[in-house]
Parts: sequence; structure tokens; C-alpha cells
Amino acid sequence: MASRIGENEITIAPASRIIGRVLKVMQDYNYIKSFEVIEEERGGKFSVKLSDTINNCGVIKPRLSVTRSSIGRYESRYLPAQDFGIIILTTTKGVMSHLEARKFGIGGKLLAYIY
Repeated sequence: MASRIGENEITIAPASRIIGRVLKVMQDYNYIKSFEVIEEERGGKFSVKLSDTINNCGVIKPRLSVTRSSIGRYESRYLPAQDFGIIILTTTKGVMSHLEARKFGIGGKLLAYIY
């Protein structure tokens, strides 16, 4: 990861709405400090300021559909311990963490994990 080699800012290209929403969830849980969109002639990119709280993160492929009752099974599969880290999923109410999805009582499609 960039923070392991002393980097505190990274660039993600190309920019998309889904990446922006995932970054917003990561910011809400203090995994990143801030991010901004840099507009360019051929699209845009994100400039992300990292915090030192990320141990590991990754994309979940294929994007599995989960029900509200099966989220716990994937939590134990992708996260190292209970209440440690988040799974990010897309739902009918937007991109959110598995904790918010449980609170709303909805399922969705898995996107990524971070701890």
C-alpha cells in the first residue's frame, strides 16, 4: 500500500460516480482523510489523502448479491474479526457499509472490503 512506502496521497484514475461513493464511505469511517475530483480534458481523477488506519483493502469479485440475512457470512469471510473493518456494498438506497445495510434491513451487491 502507498502508506507503507511513505506516501500520504494517491491518485485514482479514471474517476467515476461509484468510486466517489466508495471513497465517501471510506471517509465516513475514517479510512481516508479526504478526497477531491481533479477535472481533466479526458475525464477526471481522484486525489485521495490517506490516513494510517488501513491494514488491508480489496475488491470483491464477482459482485455477489447478498440478502440482509447472509451479510454475516460474508463478514466472516472477508474481515479478520467481528466489528473490525467494513464491507462496502451497493444497495437500492445507495453505496453503504454492511453495518448501515443491516440497520436499514436491506441487502445488495458486494463491492469491497477494508480493515
